[in-house]
Amino acid sequence: MTDTTFDILGIGNAIVDVVARAEDTFLSRHDMHKGAMILVDAGQAEAIYAAMPPGEESSGGSAANTCAVAAALGARVAYFGKVADDQLGAVFRHDMQASGVHFPSKPLIAGAPTARCLILVTPDGQRTMNTYLGACVKLDELDVDESVVAAAAVTYLEGYLFDPPAAQAAFRKAAAAAHAAGRQVALSLSDAFCVDRHRADFRELVARDVDILFANETEITSLYEENTFEAAAAAAGRDVALAVLTRSEAGSIILRGSERAEVAAEPARVVDTTGAGDAYAAGFLAGYTAGKPLPVCGRMGSIAAAEIISHYGARPEANLNKLIAGL
Repeated sequence: MTDTTFDILGIGNAIVDVVARAEDTFLSRHDMHKGAMILVDAGQAEAIYAAMPPGEESSGGSAANTCAVAAALGARVAYFGKVADDQLGAVFRHDMQASGVHFPSKPLIAGAPTARCLILVTPDGQRTMNTYLGACVKLDELDVDESVVAAAAVTYLEGYLFDPPAAQAAFRKAAAAAHAAGRQVALSLSDAFCVDRHRADFRELVARDVDILFANETEITSLYEENTFEAAAAAAGRDVALAVLTRSEAGSIILRGSERAEVAAEPARVVDTTGAGDAYAAGFLAGYTAGKPLPVCGRMGSIAAAEIISHYGARPEANLNKLIAGL
C-alpha cells in the first residue's frame, strides 16, 4: 500500500484518560460495576475526579490509543477527533503529535470542555471506566477531511463514537470517501453495550460499509444475536471481507473468505487491561498495511496487546519494534 500518505486514519472519541489504582472498596463506595464503562455527566465526572486517587493524565480514547500504538510500530498514522480549545484539549493534541500521529482536527471553540475518562484499575488488572464525553460528541461531517481519508490505506472507525447521529453521518461520509478512493474501512465494535444500543444500525453499517471488522467474543455474539462464538464468527465472515475476532487469553481468530488463522495469545503478566483491544488492532493493522500474512498480523496484534496489559496505561512502555523483530 505504497501509494498512500497514511497507513491508518483513526476516527474516534478524543478523550483525556486519567488512570489511577483503586481498591474494590472504592468501586463499591461509588456504586461502580467492575470492568464496565459508563457515561457520566459533568457533575459526576467532577465528583469522581475529586474522590479518586492521584492518576496519570494522557491522550486517550479507543481509536486514539490504536493510532498511537500503530505509530510506535512504525505505521504512518492520522487521526480525527474533537477536543475543546482548553487545557485538556492542548494536552491531547500535544500527546498525539508527540506520538507521531498527524492530528489536523480543529478544536471546538465554544461549548463543552474536552472529554475525559476516569479509569480505576483494581489489583486484579480490571479497569472500570467513567467517561464524560464533552466536546468529542460534537464531531460531525465537517470534521471529515475527504482528502486525508483518500490518502489513508485503512480508515479505522471507533464504535464508541457511534452514539450521536452527527458522528454516524461522519462515519458514512468517511466510508464513502475511502471506498471512492479505493481504500478500505475498518470498524471496531468497541463494547457490547454499544452493540446492544445500536445493533440494527451496526449491522447495516457492517454489511454495507465495512471491509475489516474488529470485535471480541461478547461483541460479535451480541451483534449477530448468536449463542455461540463460531456461529457469530461465521455470520461476520459472510458480511465482511476480513473479520478479526479476539478471545482474550484464548487468542484470536482471523477470517478472510475460506482462509482462517488462529493466533495464540502472548504470555503476559496482567497489570491493567486498559487498551488491550486497541493495541491488538494497532498491531494487526500495522502488519496488514505493511503487507504481512494474516497470521503474522495477528501475532503482531497479540504482542502489542501483551505489552500494553503488562503495565498501567494504554500506551506502550517497551520498544514494540524490538518485540516484533523477525516477524
